[in-house]
Amino acid sequence: MSGPAGTALVNGAPFALPAPLPVDDVVRRFAPGAVRDGVARGVAVAVGDAVVPRSAWSTTLVRPGDVVEVVGAVQGG
Repeated sequence: MSGPAGTALVNGAPFALPAPLPVDDVVRRFAPGAVRDGVARGVAVAVGDAVVPRSAWSTTLVRPGDVVEVVGAVQGG
C-alpha cells in the first residue's frame, strides 16, 4: 500500500492512517472487542454513504479524508 499518511473520521473521531488501510484492518484497530478468532463479528461498516459488504472489506481502502461508521449489533428489545 502506498499513499500519504493522514486522518480519516471513524465514528466521528480522528483516526490516524499511516497509509490507506483496508476496511478489515480499520475494524480490527478501531473495534478490537468485536474481533474473535481474527474475524469481526456483529459489525457493519459504511465508508462515506455506502455500506461496505463484508466480502469487500479486504479490498476496500479507507483513505485520508474518508468518513467511516463502524456499527455494532446489539441484542435486546
